[in-house]
Amino acid sequence: MPDAPKHHEDPTLERHFKGHKDAVTCGDFSPNNKQLATGSSDRTLMVWNLNPKARAFRFVGHKDVITAVQFSPSGDLVASASRDKTVRLWVPNIKGESTVFKAHTATVRSVSFSADGQRLVTASDDKSVKVWSVHRQKFIYSLNQHTNWVRCARFSPDGRLVASCGDDRTVRLWDTSTRLCINTFTDYGGPATFVDFNSSGTCIASSGADNTLKIWDIRTNKLIQHYQVHSAAINCFSFHPSGNYLISGSSDSTVKILDLLEGRLIYTLHGHKGPVLTVAFSRAGDLFASGGADSQVLMWKTNFDVLDYREMLSRHSKRVTPDPPPHLLDIYPRSPHAHHARNGTVEINPVVADIHSTDPHVVEIGEIPYSTTKVSGHPVQFPRYRDLPSTSGGSVFTQIHPQQEEEDEEEEEEEAQRPGILERLEERSGPPPALRSTLEHIVQQLDILTQTVAVLEERLTLTEDKLKECLDNQAVFLHQMHHQEEPNDRRSAEGPAL
Repeated sequence: MPDAPKHHEDPTLERHFKGHKDAVTCGDFSPNNKQLATGSSDRTLMVWNLNPKARAFRFVGHKDVITAVQFSPSGDLVASASRDKTVRLWVPNIKGESTVFKAHTATVRSVSFSADGQRLVTASDDKSVKVWSVHRQKFIYSLNQHTNWVRCARFSPDGRLVASCGDDRTVRLWDTSTRLCINTFTDYGGPATFVDFNSSGTCIASSGADNTLKIWDIRTNKLIQHYQVHSAAINCFSFHPSGNYLISGSSDSTVKILDLLEGRLIYTLHGHKGPVLTVAFSRAGDLFASGGADSQVLMWKTNFDVLDYREMLSRHSKRVTPDPPPHLLDIYPRSPHAHHARNGTVEINPVVADIHSTDPHVVEIGEIPYSTTKVSGHPVQFPRYRDLPSTSGGSVFTQIHPQQEEEDEEEEEEEAQRPGILERLEERSGPPPALRSTLEHIVQQLDILTQTVAVLEERLTLTEDKLKECLDNQAVFLHQMHHQEEPNDRRSAEGPAL
């Protein structure tokens, strides 16, 4: 008789992407499961195609470490945040067009789309959480009660809430309609490093530099699970789309997989040398990726979820109550307690070799604005910019990048549909150095003017408000004086009493 199928199939290392030259700090899968985007301390954004024969794209533009990256829900944009205080929105294809805006006055630690793709939420070392319009790159409002660096901020699936956490050791829950903080969780022994909602929006998980991971039911505001399975800070985690599993990456060099329904650790994955800085499930849950201080990007096949998730769905469909699928409501035991690593968890040690040579072939796209340096030995051309109105005190540009030297047949078909040869030559050549220098100077002066006008406008508004207040007070004062004078006039007219 054949062996009975295993309850869990172990995860396997599917692919190893090589191309980053420094720590991999963040990652996200595209909604169509065809691409993986990663950001790095090497200041570049990589978009890896999951088709093994396809090339990877390296997008150059940020001037400092990239701290966060996320695909939009439609998959047509990738947002990246950086220590250079900006957020960039990239088109993840060979053209590599991007817009950039200054989002904060310090390092931007986190950037995330709302489920409808209309909003961005950012978190920063300037202690603020900000919400932006995606299509206009326009600031909408700020959430300002954190008292230290804010590490992470996420929208709830329905967009009604924002969860944020940071170095003030708190996790905060905000109402997006009133823009008020509606709850604060404060029992962390160190900075809170990452926060996210589960897929049903009933729970949030948060991780800490104190090695713990906690899950809260936000309807009862109670801690329902508390894991202490890592031996160093947890830097990132990701919920499986089913809500039944969670992966975490830690400075102890491991990735761990938790079964949230059973409330236990089921896998410990080795493969990274040094801290694991990012982990992410794909939208379908069949893959997950990890990145770390060793510059590696590892892509894993999940395997363990297939059988269990089907069983879970069949059990849900048999329920006769009108309640929604339980997801994390079926976690036992419900009492808050620490889940420790137990014997019987599976240790996986994949062979990861040759981390230095590039694989797959990488296409360089874009450049650092105002730079004439070389990237990977190739001279970089100065791109043309189409100026957009600034909405945040900083300049906003749409960057139109030069055509790549190397093109395959697919790109040549695209080329035939692009503008005429004169426009392409103009794109290739760029302005001469003297003009470039002048343009840089003009742009800088315009930035200063824009900021000055904004400050003056603000002061003028304050002055007008103050003046209006003074005039109103004067009118009230004159009115009172007039009423006091009337009785005196009447008494004078009647003359002295006899």
